[in-house]
Amino acid sequence: MEGKGSLAKEPEIKKMIRQRLRTAIGHLAAVERMVEEEQYCMDILKQLSAVQSSLSKVAQALANSHMRHCVREAIDEGRGEEKVEEMLEILKYLRHF
Repeated sequence: MEGKGSLAKEPEIKKMIRQRLRTAIGHLAAVERMVEEEQYCMDILKQLSAVQSSLSKVAQALANSHMRHCVREAIDEGRGEEKVEEMLEILKYLRHF
């Protein structure tokens, strides 16, 4: 495993990601309560949408930070192809975001 990731270089992005993750966790806890209480399906779907939105913003911020730091650094060191392949692979998983 490599050294510290790009978030070590972007403390404000890290802070924003942590806040969004806490928000997503809160929304997800609300979804769980709503399901347990058998609340209206449309209200549950709205909460799920809020979770997805928070996670999407986290994924985008991480991908952007990775491109700005890790990929750029790898290109400078002659390892750009490796990082490009890595990004192409992860984009398969992130297409839902």
